[in-house]
Amino acid sequence: MTSEGWGTPPVEPISQHYIVCGGNALAHRLALELVEHYEAPVVVLVPDRARDHAPRIEQLEGVAAVVEYSSVTEEALRAVRVETARGIAFVDGHDQENIHAALSAQGHNPAIRIVLRMFNQRLGANIERLLRNGTALSGSATAAPAFADAALSRPNSVQVGDRFLHIAYDDDISSDRLCVVADRIDRQDVGRIRLLPAQAGDSASFVRLASEFGDDGPIRSGAEARRAADPADEAGPDGGIAALQTLRSDPAVRIAWWRRLRWRLLDTLRFFTSVRLRVVLITALAAVLLAFGLLWHLNGNFAWTLYTSLLDLAGAAQPDRPGDAAGAGTGGSWQRVAQVVITFCGITFAPVATAIAVEVLASGRRGQPRNPGAGTRDHVIVVGLGNVGTRVVSRLHGLGVPVVGLESDPQARGISAVRALGVPVVVDDGPLAEQLRRARLKHSRAVVAVSGDDATNLEAALEARAERPDVRVVLRLFDDSFASHVYATLDNVASRSTSYLAAPAFAAALMGREVLGTLSVFRHVLLIAELPAELGSGLIGLNRHDLEDPGGVRVLALRQARSPQLYQWGYADRTRELAPGDRVVVAATRSGLARLNTTLTTGG
Repeated sequence: MTSEGWGTPPVEPISQHYIVCGGNALAHRLALELVEHYEAPVVVLVPDRARDHAPRIEQLEGVAAVVEYSSVTEEALRAVRVETARGIAFVDGHDQENIHAALSAQGHNPAIRIVLRMFNQRLGANIERLLRNGTALSGSATAAPAFADAALSRPNSVQVGDRFLHIAYDDDISSDRLCVVADRIDRQDVGRIRLLPAQAGDSASFVRLASEFGDDGPIRSGAEARRAADPADEAGPDGGIAALQTLRSDPAVRIAWWRRLRWRLLDTLRFFTSVRLRVVLITALAAVLLAFGLLWHLNGNFAWTLYTSLLDLAGAAQPDRPGDAAGAGTGGSWQRVAQVVITFCGITFAPVATAIAVEVLASGRRGQPRNPGAGTRDHVIVVGLGNVGTRVVSRLHGLGVPVVGLESDPQARGISAVRALGVPVVVDDGPLAEQLRRARLKHSRAVVAVSGDDATNLEAALEARAERPDVRVVLRLFDDSFASHVYATLDNVASRSTSYLAAPAFAAALMGREVLGTLSVFRHVLLIAELPAELGSGLIGLNRHDLEDPGGVRVLALRQARSPQLYQWGYADRTRELAPGDRVVVAATRSGLARLNTTLTTGG
């Protein structure tokens, strides 16, 4: 036992290895990514061998060693041979702890490649300036768009230059697609999906498939195209094809302007008033409007009615005298009743306004989570306000979509962040069904369950479906087989894994590659990366034929050195060799990008 933690003996002499610090799901996926796809020696530093994902990490074939220390200290870094390592990733702990550990690692090995997981992206951008060879990434920021877009049933997109790449399925595929990214899609068996299939080659079925999606080929429905390409394929009515397409702008969320206005007004009213004050205000306002309508009906003069009503509201109207009973514009019993109603309602507004000011400024109302009100409709319920849940709420709120947060832990860090956005929050550790009812599930458009526990997320989905069989459900699930069963059992459901979406970007960053974003094809991940042809890089002299790999890599665009601002999409010259200064944008699978990285690193 060491003075810093439980510890283990230092690993055997090793060099040119990669270190993963953490025992969470992202550490597990990242270690697997490095071992399986990059075939790199990996040493994992975990805080506790018996907790979280550490037992699974120890069972990974190819991991050179698993070292246990309660925190990343100087002694722990020496134990994992940081001085001879090529790269180190900090994917657990708080931002401050990761920054301190990264600077310590750089002190031991100035040339080491450092990747930090940081929730605060602005702080991460500033920290990168302190690191000689490092980058800061946010796993939750990488994954959140996929969850938010899935909840809205709209395509997840990645911005490249002035365009947005997204994946379209079957009948949504248009003629301007860049490439086919998946075929043999069967929602009952997502394991059958093939990513980046060859569009020409030895198989006649691939040739027929290419003719369906060639430059001049017709676009048929996904099922029809699949049957034409491979008559023997019996994937069923849910099978199909996915293609990569570009948009000029990020896909818009279609919400009517009057609904947006109603949400804003209701949110503002709920923020500044309690239930009782709202009842008083709405009752008084309704009485004023009815009295105004009666005055207008009796006199037929809108301008005079408005003038008199405003004076009555301010308490400045003069009462009728007995001799004016039959006067023009005044008099009449119903008219007097209406004016009295308006006057008394006007008297009510002044103390109500004072009560609102006292409640907001004196009672600290801004410091309390808001509950969803009766006007909350067409909203998305986000279950779990951890890092991912907070990002999902922020993205939906930024798109103008009403959101309700749901959290069982009153100490969750995301509650304060969501509260700062003015988003209603249900904080309760009671039965999940009751929490969902309080979040107004009956009037919601989707439920996004992104807590850190698969069982809790599945429970949220089942409880939501029991109450609303047609509600859209998006789940955060780590286990792939578990997710496959969910897809096969539930309709109108989407499943995503935060670690699965983020790990490829962290692994590529460890290798010094820039991943612009990730796109989901059900439980599979497609990486969009930009590779620079630099002096000494294995990329120089290669052409499109050399780079593309069926099932692994597709070239999407080229930026030539002489015109770096121009993206040449679907660059037609497949034999042109890359020159120094060129940059190429590719779509790649995890293994495809790893193979390409090996080629570029070895120079052949």
